[in-house]
Amino acid sequence: MTELKERRYLIRKPRALQYFHRGQFKRELEKERVAGRFELFLDLLYVAIIANFSDDLTEKPTGANLVKFILIFAPAWHAWADAKENANNYYNDDVLQRTGVLWIMALLVVYGNNAVYVAEDPAAMRLTVATYMVLRFSQICFYALYSIASHHHRTQNRAYFLMILVGLCIWIPLLFESISLRAKAGIAVVGILYEEATYVLTFGPWIARWLGLEYTTAVDIDHENDRHAAFTILVLGEFTYAILVGSPAEGAITLKTLRAVETLIIAFCFNSMYDYCDGGTESTHPIRRAVGSAFGWLLIHLPLSAGLMVGGHVCAATVPEDELNAGQRWLWGGGLGLGTFCLFLIAAMYKDEDPPGFLLLSKACHSFELDKCAWTTDM
Repeated sequence: MTELKERRYLIRKPRALQYFHRGQFKRELEKERVAGRFELFLDLLYVAIIANFSDDLTEKPTGANLVKFILIFAPAWHAWADAKENANNYYNDDVLQRTGVLWIMALLVVYGNNAVYVAEDPAAMRLTVATYMVLRFSQICFYALYSIASHHHRTQNRAYFLMILVGLCIWIPLLFESISLRAKAGIAVVGILYEEATYVLTFGPWIARWLGLEYTTAVDIDHENDRHAAFTILVLGEFTYAILVGSPAEGAITLKTLRAVETLIIAFCFNSMYDYCDGGTESTHPIRRAVGSAFGWLLIHLPLSAGLMVGGHVCAATVPEDELNAGQRWLWGGGLGLGTFCLFLIAAMYKDEDPPGFLLLSKACHSFELDKCAWTTDM
């Protein structure tokens, strides 16, 4: 996003930064892109939103509240992922795009403040659902605009626009108070799965083969990897933030201090596991390896972020508290365990390119040891 800063524009024609032309990868910019200021600012806002969701869950650690957390977390993730996708594919840094980013962030603020009350307050439910529908409609309007301005992703952008527009109708029943909460939860699950399937179908290679497209979407792998790495680091920041704000371990070296240090060590271990991935010196990234591993790598970050955020929230809560209730202990172990398992899957998606015997431990043994070590730490 920062490669176009040699000139500033009020409005400029959107252009695809990377695409496939008859199977050949093309890049608009030769230099490697880094995450721009507005991308990181959006990441910070989203992390604050899901931290609010996690805080609500840890305060009331019940099964019903866990279901609510999942159902409000996933739509927020879809909104963030779409904003990320737009920035990765079309970065103009003009007034129109900046205004659009600000509009999306404002809607996310409204969504994040009301989503935690959807189970108790029908008005909050209506406002949350309406805000999400407006947010998603705003995002797909950008796809429609880009399909007019640039031909490189035109067909896939329009297909995504139409399918998400249809999918927005799934959320309409949630606006009616006469429908039971259980039925609304089921409808929300359908809506979430529909959006996941829509993303995979429209931006995967299948639609290009079916329609015989000359130009198709492409991924800047290095930039995509940097974006997800930066976001995961921000999520892990929840561990460190909570052990310092309010000085929960003030005073002499006590058990609280040791708990704070232990929380830091757990976060450090997770950061190391994400950074080193499969532990190999030479490996093929999942996005480059195959279509299945590419979408798997992209989608696995949703449960990874949810698990680490919840686990980190409860982990940090152990610093001032002498005991946790049963629900908090389940969230603690479950959240960190889910995060560990997702990291294990991410490592397994990489293709090892090291010669046999080069590593002291094979990839399978290395991943197993990291997985075992993290589970031991969770306990």
